[in-house]
Amino acid sequence: MEPHEPDLADIPVTTVLAALADDVRLQIVRALVEDGEAACGTFDFGVSKATRSHHLKVLREAGLTRTRAAGTSRLVRLRRDEVDRLYPGLLDAVLGARSSA
Repeated sequence: MEPHEPDLADIPVTTVLAALADDVRLQIVRALVEDGEAACGTFDFGVSKATRSHHLKVLREAGLTRTRAAGTSRLVRLRRDEVDRLYPGLLDAVLGARSSA
């Protein structure tokens, strides 16, 4: 069964911003910008499996990612086109601001 993925248009921008405010979630987003799609288990940012799962769930529920099954793996990707359409420049601003901090 695929996880519930909300319509990004139904998500308040404050929820999107809150999801992007965490350093681990921001690292996941950066990795997805670079790699396009990755297996959930490949993200290793010094957190436990349960914590990683929580961060991926927050990103999914904020409408920022999509998750799909591929055999026994779950692949996650950034919903970049949708985010950019609804919130033009948001990801670039957040990613640029955090990398220069």
